[in-house]
Amino acid sequence: MITKATVDRIMEATDIVEVIGEFVQLKKRGANYVGLSPFANERTPSFTVSPAKGIFKDFSSGLGGSAVTFLMEHEKFNYPEALKWLAKKYGIEVEELNDAPENREEENHRESLLIVTGYAAKFFQHSLLETEAGKSIAGSYFKERGFRDDTIKKFELGYSPDQWEAFTSSALKDGYQQEFLEETGLSVKRDNGTLYDRYRGRVMFPIHSFTGRVIAFGGRTLKSDKSVPKYVNSPESEIYHKSNVLYGLHFAKKAIRDEDNCYLVEGYADVISVHQSGIENVVASSGTSLTIEQIKLIGRLTKNITILYDGDAAGIKASLRGLDLILEEGLNVKVVLFPDGHDPDSYVRLLGSTGFKNYIEQNKKDFILYKTNLLLKEAGNDPIKKADVIRDIVESIAKIPDSIKASVFIRECSGLLQIEERSLNAELNKMRQAKQKKDHQQQQNKQQVEREAAPPVEEDELGLRLTNTQDETQEKEIVRLLVTYGSRIINWDGIANTYIGPFMIAELSDVEFEHPVCKSFIQIYHEEVEKGILPEELYYINHPDKQITDIAISVLLSQYTLSPNWYEMHKISTTDEEKDMKATILDAIFHLKLQKVGKILTNIRNQLKTSIIAEDQDILLSQYIHMKKVEKSITDYLGIVITK
Repeated sequence: MITKATVDRIMEATDIVEVIGEFVQLKKRGANYVGLSPFANERTPSFTVSPAKGIFKDFSSGLGGSAVTFLMEHEKFNYPEALKWLAKKYGIEVEELNDAPENREEENHRESLLIVTGYAAKFFQHSLLETEAGKSIAGSYFKERGFRDDTIKKFELGYSPDQWEAFTSSALKDGYQQEFLEETGLSVKRDNGTLYDRYRGRVMFPIHSFTGRVIAFGGRTLKSDKSVPKYVNSPESEIYHKSNVLYGLHFAKKAIRDEDNCYLVEGYADVISVHQSGIENVVASSGTSLTIEQIKLIGRLTKNITILYDGDAAGIKASLRGLDLILEEGLNVKVVLFPDGHDPDSYVRLLGSTGFKNYIEQNKKDFILYKTNLLLKEAGNDPIKKADVIRDIVESIAKIPDSIKASVFIRECSGLLQIEERSLNAELNKMRQAKQKKDHQQQQNKQQVEREAAPPVEEDELGLRLTNTQDETQEKEIVRLLVTYGSRIINWDGIANTYIGPFMIAELSDVEFEHPVCKSFIQIYHEEVEKGILPEELYYINHPDKQITDIAISVLLSQYTLSPNWYEMHKISTTDEEKDMKATILDAIFHLKLQKVGKILTNIRNQLKTSIIAEDQDILLSQYIHMKKVEKSITDYLGIVITK
């Protein structure tokens, strides 16, 4: 367990904008920062970070919290892992209690897998750098590739000895459990239940998470035997989903943001060679087809991707459909093709860093124009094939969300395809209309399902529609005021020398909160007040109950901020709730009470309709008259006129 003093030092040092900025491209907007949600698919930024409060709120997914919460949600860290990540970032020594080796079994499942892969990376690198076989066999291979010693250590490259159980025996001897060796794919079980090494006799390329922990491996054989697979990769596990990972992203993320561009290559060696040359904004899809998840990873850092192909025409054609996914995400795609026989690895070693960069700048082409030329060349003079090419190209352009950018490509492609611009626009509009119709139908179906699942609508005494959502909104407003202003001293006419929080709790003692989280919040607040404690924002932001944290974040951050130029431009003033705090607090209390009274009156009326015993009717009428008086006193204060 990490000591409280260490936790406090970590929290004090943490800059939430700096931390989240490593994962999300943030832009300043007013007092806050905004960006695209890393937890949901969106095109309009709804992810908000407040540096003043030290919190974030993602209005797409509903998630929110501190920098620690973000790391737990985004990287799937547990609480200690998130704290240790921050401590490492800010150079803080972590003091722990009861951190003995025998407690290893108490680590959670995911952490156990990460510990095993971290141990394996160290074992493989030690085998490469410190053993004779590693130096002579794997070391020679890496030197042939031109990898320097500092690069080998940075990427944690290694070697798995050409023995059946070298790694497995070492891991078991050092106390690592068999189940985790199997699950990470480092060891394979024989029919007799014993284990053997998966990667024996291979050079090892560790695959890192976004935050730099080893989560998987790629092992390349050094044998020329065609029956032996060239690469063996880690299987999917709790910590490794290949569709969500880009090789080298941990080392490239800062350069991608700084350069506002990401070079995408195919293999491990391509990434390492290009990175070693000083061009660090490079990642690889590791031999798999590019996925939506991988594109989104890049999209959070930059809107510009440059694909570096190795000249294999068949491979390029096969990847074209996948690149349409990049366009659909609103990213700009350029393509660079290297001469036959070369890939990024060989070409950067041939030309050097400057020559390689110059070649890219001189030869990069927009993806749409590149695809058009490629497919036209293949279609030749066949009119049927050419018609298919036209539809294919327009289909790609239709995926571009920016209409101005799409129009530019239509104009460019019109000349290349030798077809009138209006014909291409007609086809484009047809495709977009079909998509809009499909999207509209899906939205209608979704709304129909929501309507069917919605609770029945009631009306209160004022003829206002009452729903669970309205109840929740009124109750959340009370929560917001308690979190924001609860610790302020009241100095109003007739009320003074008390705090807003205890005053509100006392005034609402006769109100039963219905929304479960709001009810829990009020109960916790009341218990703290009884102890003589006034909870403030940080108390709830760091509360162990995630639901309490979520509601506190929700009421503290709004998705929308008013422009500072609003009044200057429109001469329309807005209410400042702090200027008349008494009205703000009392209005919220009485509106909630009025809503509750309305529901009570509706319930009494319903009972009167079904009651047949005179004595019961008299009691209900007495209750009804009393509640009407309560309602009248509230509406008099609020200035509401009852119309029914």
